[in-house]
Amino acid sequence: MRGASVYALLSAAWMAPAAELAAQEYQFNSVVINGNERIGDSAIIARTGIRRGQTVSGGQLNDAYQALQDSGLFESVAIEPQGGTLVITVTELPTLNRVSFEGNRRIKDETLTQIVKSQERRVFNPTQAEADAAAIAEAYSNEGRLSARVEPRIIRRDQNRVDLVFEIFEGDNVEIERLSFVGNRVYSDRRLRRVLGTKQAGLFRRLVKRDTFVEGRVEADKQMLRDFYLSRGYVDMRTTAVNGELTEERDGYFVSYNITEGQQFRFGDVNVVSEMNGVNAAAYRDIIKVRPGVVYSPTLVENDIARIERQAIRDGVDFLRVEPRIDRNDRDLTLNVTYVISRGPRVFVERIDIEGNTTTLDRVIRREFDSVEGDPFNPREIRQAAERIRALGYFETAEVNAREGSSGEQVVVDVDVEEKPTGSLNFGGSFSSNDGIGVAISFAEQNFLGRGQRLSLTVSTAEDATRYGINFVEPRLLGRDLSFGLTLDYAETNSSYTSFDTNRLIFRPSLTFPLSENSRMQVRYTAEELEMLQRETPTNGLVIADDIAAGPQFTSSIGYTYTYDTRLTGLDPTSGVLLQFGQDFAGIGGDNEYIKTTAKVIGEKRILNEEVTLRATLEGGALAWRSGNNRVVDRFVLSPSVLRGFEPGGIGPRDIGGAADDPLGGNLYIAARFDVEFPLGLPEEYGISGGLFYDVGNLWDLSDVNYNGGTVVGESGSFRHVIGVSLFWDTPVGPLQFNFSKALKKEVFDKEQSFELTLRTEF
Repeated sequence: MRGASVYALLSAAWMAPAAELAAQEYQFNSVVINGNERIGDSAIIARTGIRRGQTVSGGQLNDAYQALQDSGLFESVAIEPQGGTLVITVTELPTLNRVSFEGNRRIKDETLTQIVKSQERRVFNPTQAEADAAAIAEAYSNEGRLSARVEPRIIRRDQNRVDLVFEIFEGDNVEIERLSFVGNRVYSDRRLRRVLGTKQAGLFRRLVKRDTFVEGRVEADKQMLRDFYLSRGYVDMRTTAVNGELTEERDGYFVSYNITEGQQFRFGDVNVVSEMNGVNAAAYRDIIKVRPGVVYSPTLVENDIARIERQAIRDGVDFLRVEPRIDRNDRDLTLNVTYVISRGPRVFVERIDIEGNTTTLDRVIRREFDSVEGDPFNPREIRQAAERIRALGYFETAEVNAREGSSGEQVVVDVDVEEKPTGSLNFGGSFSSNDGIGVAISFAEQNFLGRGQRLSLTVSTAEDATRYGINFVEPRLLGRDLSFGLTLDYAETNSSYTSFDTNRLIFRPSLTFPLSENSRMQVRYTAEELEMLQRETPTNGLVIADDIAAGPQFTSSIGYTYTYDTRLTGLDPTSGVLLQFGQDFAGIGGDNEYIKTTAKVIGEKRILNEEVTLRATLEGGALAWRSGNNRVVDRFVLSPSVLRGFEPGGIGPRDIGGAADDPLGGNLYIAARFDVEFPLGLPEEYGISGGLFYDVGNLWDLSDVNYNGGTVVGESGSFRHVIGVSLFWDTPVGPLQFNFSKALKKEVFDKEQSFELTLRTEF
């Protein structure tokens, strides 16, 4: 009967009053069992513990009844003495015919099936059904739906079968209406909220899951707060309490973190001493990076220890251990650090066992370890390997633990992972004030064939541009810290800013490898075929017409890019510097020969308790042409990402002889950008902040270009100056940036662009 609750199955019949039974003794010559179909008589009699001819008390009859009831096989049990006959009447629990779910939209049937333990074609267990309902409700609670209710219902079928239906009322997300902090003096609530993984409900709360309240996330958020303060020298910071208060409507939480910040400490004296025979501490003092006066951070200490241990391995010193001994000076708020070198226990790695990976190959995980079987065991290396495995992004969880091996001198490293999907297929739209409206289809696999390789396929179309691209990356070529990349890209442009179209095909393999802790080098080969196309109605000037007449041009070049980034192991978490320098040498076959040089320096600093960000960028480029056709598409043409306030190609030399007024680009350019970003005081859930910027730049030089009598202006160049304001809006589709600009100094032939909408890029 539909709608019968599980609790109705727990009814039991007891045919004799307990007091009467307790006062009597019985002896049965026969036992009659009624109602059983699947379970045999002998099995039921065995469970009662009563034998024919045995004298039993009323208490023993009660025990027999309880044994049958607790067996989990019967819906109801009745025991009735009738003279010398014991009559046992049972109603067997039905067989579970089918398990289904109703009312679930947020969690799919496949996921819920893995949660419940009630199984089809097994004996139905009401207690297990209730436990399954509680497990489903807990799964919804972990999704932030605390008001979810799950009711197990049964539907009677023939042949003593039932269907089990979990009726689910999902309810609404219990959102975090407000995240606040008590006790913070140095950093504002706004700054600390950016640290937490949990987010406050915003305008797009239906699209963002991190604004739901999940109790299990609180501990992780507390650790994030702790790590944030520790990295900034607040070694006494602690979270004393986390209070969550449910709103009257039970659809939201007010969460408050009570914290104690303490004082900020800096490094005092930093020294290295050796307690290991044959190891000179002076040889390791020069490789530590921490200096007195720097804000204390445990990460900096860990980095120094890792440097010392790596140097010891290069020196052939095994089992070296480094212990940081910290002497606290509360008077001047410094921490003196002494790195003590000692000999560690003589323990080796016996083997590395990996479990849980069904797709990812063992070698992809194993290559994250610096140690292999037979190497000296270093706990610090194992911890760092665990962090690298988690950072791969292939696994939901990754646990790395060490245990004793076959002897006291052997250690087995156990790696237990749980994989997660790593592929994505995206369909979306795009808008750019430069390329117009378009659609994009992309496929990306971060763990291709379980080999740890990245593969992406992209098709994007816009009003002014169409692109097809394939990108492949092998991050650990030959098991080393050597990245191999392969790019194949085809693009067609039909820009409204020029009087010609272009077709460009690029083939580019590359190798990237580290030079030091903060620097990397990429070497590459580029094969490019580029053609400029005449549109149906010729409006070109003479210079552009000559470029089009040159036809398809093939360029073959080798190049490199050196990158230095202090954010990798920077001493200051509030600032960073990025330096890039690259050159491409064309002329290895092909139609063109030139040297193209580019350089960029970016510096960033967060001030006023990290509420305001200052950023400065300086970049430039030089093109030295040797032979071939020096065309506009080969020269530098500045986009709004380099110099705001102008259209793509809006400044620099220009051919004004044609109706299109085409930009010609330049062989030399330099640009500087200065930005300041700050909160606007709006409610934080809006996700809107502001900024100011000042840009200055110049693009010039048309050496080796034959004007052919064309009308060219701006060849000698001049500096343009632009000021503007920015609005930053964090949305589920990405951080949007709105730029409103005004050129303070420009040329009459420049093409201004006072408004620009882009996806914000992070330094």
